[in-house]
Order: sequence, then structure tokens, then C-alpha cells
Amino acid sequence: MKLKNYILVCILLTVSFTASAQYGKQKKADTLFNKFSFVKASEAYKELIENKYNEDYAVRRLADCYALLRDAKNAAKYYKKAVKQENIPIEYYYNYAQALRGIEKYDESKEWMKRYKDSGGVINTSKYLKKGNFITNIFNAKQQYFLKKFNHNSKLSDFGAYEHNGKIFFASTRDEGVSIKRLYGWNEQPFLDVYAVDKDSKEPADHTSKIKGDVNSIYHDGPVAITNDGNTMYFTRNSFIKNVYDSNSKGINQVKIYRATLTDSTWTNVEDLSINDSEFSTQHPALSSDNKKLYFASDRPGGIGASDIYYVDINDDGSLGEPKNLGEVVNTKGAEGMPYINNEGSLFFSSDGHVGLGMLDVFGTIANEEGEIVDIINLGVPVNSSKDDFSFTMNEDGLSGYFASNRAGGMGDDDIYAYNRVPLLNVEGTVTDVVNKKPVPNAIITLLDGNGKQIAYMETDEEGYYEINIDRDMDYKITASQKKYEDDSKDFTSKNIETSVTTITADLELTPVRDVVKLADLGIIYFDFDKHNIRPDAALELDKIVKLMNETYPEMVIRIESHTDSRGTLSYNDKLSIDRANSTYEYLISNGVDKSRITAHEGFGERRLTNGCDGSVNCEEDNHQLNRRTEFIIIQMQNE
Repeated sequence: MKLKNYILVCILLTVSFTASAQYGKQKKADTLFNKFSFVKASEAYKELIENKYNEDYAVRRLADCYALLRDAKNAAKYYKKAVKQENIPIEYYYNYAQALRGIEKYDESKEWMKRYKDSGGVINTSKYLKKGNFITNIFNAKQQYFLKKFNHNSKLSDFGAYEHNGKIFFASTRDEGVSIKRLYGWNEQPFLDVYAVDKDSKEPADHTSKIKGDVNSIYHDGPVAITNDGNTMYFTRNSFIKNVYDSNSKGINQVKIYRATLTDSTWTNVEDLSINDSEFSTQHPALSSDNKKLYFASDRPGGIGASDIYYVDINDDGSLGEPKNLGEVVNTKGAEGMPYINNEGSLFFSSDGHVGLGMLDVFGTIANEEGEIVDIINLGVPVNSSKDDFSFTMNEDGLSGYFASNRAGGMGDDDIYAYNRVPLLNVEGTVTDVVNKKPVPNAIITLLDGNGKQIAYMETDEEGYYEINIDRDMDYKITASQKKYEDDSKDFTSKNIETSVTTITADLELTPVRDVVKLADLGIIYFDFDKHNIRPDAALELDKIVKLMNETYPEMVIRIESHTDSRGTLSYNDKLSIDRANSTYEYLISNGVDKSRITAHEGFGERRLTNGCDGSVNCEEDNHQLNRRTEFIIIQMQNE
């Protein structure tokens, strides 16, 4: 009996010690996770899974580790296991959908996004479920960006390339040539430093390429933004200045934006900025083209999502105004960061909250005439991929620049890619009526290539305008057609034009066909109440018709039709309309129009009102005025 009790006690103690040990490992894993040391945390959670201790929890946390490490393949693998668990938090459906996008399983991603929504999750349906063809549209878009080699990537993380005054500045975790390396717990790589190389340098950057001065510290430094005069640098760094390492109330060292000045080729006088705070992050500086605004990313309170893009005014004395959130057109419930402003004032940024091809995608913004951002556009492939794509910048020429990505095929973790941009070319124009010079809406536009093959077909808008994307180095023919008009065509070419040219203009004019019943607004003239004399404004319109008939179309034949409003008796209005027709006829004849080219001048009284002002309802004077008119009907444009 005593032996049995002894054995039982040993078994219970062994189980207790084992459970205690496993609990300690979970606590350690959670501590590593909360300190952003995701590489070591993932190893600890794997061990918990192998030992089948609190396995469901460990699987979810391991999936989160891989997601935060931007390893979409392993994240999807473990999220797939997680979503099979009972009572799984519904946000894991969302996370799984995001990871599936990262490995290009878009259909499955959409299914899990729908499941997340059906389970009560809130998403922007106008940007997700209603854009089922988004991926197809991106991949089928006409390519503008073409990648070229960047000579300064390493086996570790490189990003934030930014060209200024003949040099390329970028951030890197490389530390070649340094014997003692300090490693960052998040990804087990050295800390970031800022490097600068000559734009045309072919030799890979090493530790000797680090910028001189006080910008680089023993913690993360970079990326940077530099003022136009080259004398001031804004840069991201862990909260560390004057050898003081700062942590917030939770023991977390946040990132901040600092400012340095260039003195004798050395970056020094590092200063903290008023927009920083130890309780939240402030990072990724970007300057407006006039250097009067500083853009940045932050997870400060009051934002829209995980991190938002803000801007702040830079005063003449260098002080900063109050940060302003760019709003919901740019910012989402997800993470936005890495802003960049090109010479034209367009904002580019990265986001995992807008619909994209993968995890982080690069987006551009569209602004209205007032400069307000009204829409965003995905830059498409090859800038964006199924992985993380970020830190997009553009050189002064607007046709080249850099971005970073952790896509397959690179040299290291994050790699910098250089690009050349060949902007889209389009043909645009306006279709007008050759007689009255007014736009022709709903005209059919047909675009043919040099071999006569139709490659585009569309209609003009209400202003007679059309626009079609075309290829470069080709010959084209464009035709406009509309019923009641004769077709008009033009030949043009996109060969041998500069890559900076983005638009070819091809306006078209349509001639009314013969025997057209009525050419609207050829030159309608109006009369005062109970009058038939020609008003000054009517004389101006009649002068245009005289010129048109005597100079532009010397064979044109017309008919005159005059009308009244509904006030007065029917017989009186018939006579008044005839008087108006006669006045119009006499004016044209007296100014040189041959009588034979006016087949009739008739009055129709109140029988052809243009609106409902027939005496049965009260009408304003402006509406009655529309009925007191003379119209001109084209009978013939030219002789048979």
C-alpha cells in the first residue's frame, strides 16, 4: 500500500513539475512576443506545440509571430490550423485571409474575408467584396514601372532608398567590416544605420558608407528625409538622444523623428521634435516639395487604424505646428506608413489596409483642384507583389526611383529595387459639331491600329470628351460617329515621342448630315413679352448665322420657325409669332443672306411650347422666356 502511494505521489509530482515547466515556457514565449522578439518567441511557441501544452493558444500565437515577421507562407500554414479551433476569435478569419493574399491564394482569401464579415466582423465592403476583379485589373494593367539592378543590397535588410544631390541615402542592418554586432530581438538582425553612396557607384556599400556625424547611434536609425538645400535631415530613430535611452510606462522604447543639421560635411546637432512622445511611435519622415510640411506615420491616440499618416506644418523658425491626420481616404483600420511626396505634391505610401496584391502594397493618391486627396490608386506590378512592398520614392525626373520589398528572388530580407517609369500614354480629344462648335455627347469613338484592326470602342461624355490608353511606337486611326452626323477620322502616331509625353490630342468635328430635321442650338434667339423686334442679344446670334451661311457654308439652306409663350389668345399669338418670323427673316436678308437660301419663315404661336407653361400652372418669367423664340432648321448643308 505504501509503495502504491509512493508511486502515485511521484507521478503527481512529475506531472506537476512538467506542467510548471511548460507554463514557464509559455510565459517566456509571451514575454518575448510582447517585447517584439518574434524570432525567439516563435521558437518557444513551436516547443509548446511539440509538447502539446496549451496547443491551440500556441498555434495562434505562432501564426501571429509569422505574420509580424511578414512570413506569409508560415503564417497561412498556422492560421489554417487556428481557424479550425472551436470558439476561435473571429479576427483570426481576417488574419488568415490576409496571409492567403500574401501567398497569392486570392479566391480563398476572399472566402475567409466573407466568413469574417458573416461572423460579425466589420470591413470596408466597398473596397473588398465589391472589388472581386481587383487583382485581375491590377495584373492586366498596362505596365508603367520596369525594374533595374540596385548595386547596394546586402544579405540582411535594406530599404528607404532616397536620392538627394547625387547621393543615395538608405537604411540597412548590414554591418560588414564590424567585428562586434548588436542584434535586434525582433528579427535577430543588427540595428539599422543610415548609409550614403554616390548615385553612380558600382561598389556595394559597407560600413565605410555610413553617414558621418551623430545620426547613427547604437539603436535603429533611418530612413531619412533631407531638405532641398541639403542642410537639414529628418530621420527615424529609437527614442535615444544625448545617450539617454527612453522607455514609456509599459517599458517600451518607441521610435521618434529627430532632426540634424549638416556642418562641415558632418550631420550633427541632433534635436528632438515636438511631435514626439514616449507613449506612441512617430516615424518615416517625408517632406513636401516646398519643405513646409513634414509627413510621417504614427500610432498616436485618436487615429483611424493601427498606424496612420499625418502631416505637420514646419514654421519659418523650424518649430512645428499641430499634427493633422490625412483622413479616411488614405488611412484605414490597418497600417499605413512610409509616406513620400514627389515634386508634384502627390503622396505615395504603403498600406496593408487598402485592397492590394499582397501584404503591404504601395499606393499613390489623386487630389482635386483644391489639393484635397480624393482617391488612391494601387501602383500595380511590378512595384507591388504578394509580399511586403514599401518605402517608395521618386527622383526629380519623375521617371525613376526606388522602393523596397521582401519578395522572393532578392538578395536578402528586405531589398531595394530601382525602377524606370514609362508613363501611360493616352489619346484624348473633344468631338464637336462643326456648325455650332458645341460638344457632341454619346458620339461613338473607334480606335484602329495601323493595320485597321479595332482595338478600342467607347462613347464621348456629356462634354463630348473621350480618353483612351494607347501603346507607344504605333500608328493609329481614330473615328467619331453619331447619328445625324457624318463621320470624322484622323490618323496619328505614337512613334518617336519622348517618354515624358503622356497625352496625344486628336479633336474631331462632325458635320450634320443633309436633310437633318433640326440642328439644336444653331442660334436660337429670344424675344421680349408681346414684342417682335430683334433684341441686341438676338442680333449677336443672327450675325453668327449670317457669317456661317455666307462664309463657312455658302450652300447651306435653312428654314425659320418662330414661337410665343402661352399668354394671350391663340389667334393673337399666331400673328405675333409670324411677326417674329418676319423680323428674323428681314434681318438676315438685310445683312446679305440670299432669299433663295431661306425656304420659309413661319410662325407657330403657342402650339410648340418647350416646357409645361401652358397656362394650367404658375410659371416664372424665365420659363415663359424659353418659349418666346425663333429656331433655325437646316434643310441642306451643300448642293447635291
